[in-house]
Amino acid sequence: MRVVIAGGGTAGHVFPAVALAEHLRSAHGAAVAFVGSARGQEARLVPAAGFEFHAVAAEPMPRKLSAQAVRAPLTALSSVRTCRPLVADADVVVGMGGYASLSAVLAARWSRRPLVLHEQNAVPGLVNRIASRGAAAIGVGFADAIARFGSRSGRAVVTGNPVRSSILRVAEERDALEKEACAELDLDGDVPTLLVTGGSQGALALDRLLADVLAGWSGRDDVQAIVLAGPGHLGEVGSASSPRVRVVGFLERMELAYAAADVAVARAGASTTAELTVCGLPMILVPYPHATEDHQRANARELERAGAARVLEQSTLTAPALASAIDALLADRVARDRMSDAALAWGRPDAAERLAALVLEAA
Repeated sequence: MRVVIAGGGTAGHVFPAVALAEHLRSAHGAAVAFVGSARGQEARLVPAAGFEFHAVAAEPMPRKLSAQAVRAPLTALSSVRTCRPLVADADVVVGMGGYASLSAVLAARWSRRPLVLHEQNAVPGLVNRIASRGAAAIGVGFADAIARFGSRSGRAVVTGNPVRSSILRVAEERDALEKEACAELDLDGDVPTLLVTGGSQGALALDRLLADVLAGWSGRDDVQAIVLAGPGHLGEVGSASSPRVRVVGFLERMELAYAAADVAVARAGASTTAELTVCGLPMILVPYPHATEDHQRANARELERAGAARVLEQSTLTAPALASAIDALLADRVARDRMSDAALAWGRPDAAERLAALVLEAA
């Protein structure tokens, strides 16, 4: 079976696609090729994972009228010609959403190849809404997304967001991974640990708030933190860090951070929340307020209703309020255990298998 997977952009978009591809290859012997943008993280991460990668011209599609808003669909249409030979002999094409997937999903429809979509967020993106008209099936990461597909909602099922196999180890191997994390990151295994992550690109506003929080930690030895600031934001946090704080731009082995953490402060991106939930981490979510169609707030609110997260709005959030929320959760073991159980109940460690089942059925 030959599968073409289209999509990319940030690492958070690529990791679920690679997790699906690895399952299709290992469990079903599928030959998997990727289509994406040469400028996205997929151009690096996909070949590194051992998969065939084809770069096509693609541009983000702004919602406001501009020269780029006119140019983006024309670029996608021109790239359809590049994609048609790639999908012509595919048994099935999988669109993972985002502008980088548009040309391949259009090529699949025009070439009459079976199409399966995956929507990571609670609010479906524009490309997936367009492509859903010709999709055989739609897997979603958040149940709230189903109704938003309107008349095509009958084709949508909750699969969850596929998570890397290394992250899935945390639930069963937490103790061993925590010891490894303490050695590698110079942490104290007896001290409560906070994890802060804004995703693979970091979160500047969150990092600046955190810098003020950490400034008040300078004399404390009863708490420690791992801060994933993003490669471009190290200076925002590093200057205010105490000896108990480990600040890194990007951590290749995220399973170590998840295993060591007792509480996470994070944005509400789909991949981040999928990983936090399968690891059973209580979380304080600060949705990115400028996300397209406010999808991060929708993600966060579904997790809040499930009891797995507390949501703080960036527009009204202050450093003292963030510090208070962190301290309250670190001090309340009962609340953390309750949120951990809710996160594990909501999380879907078998998301790759669920989505693969839709792919196999369509093929």
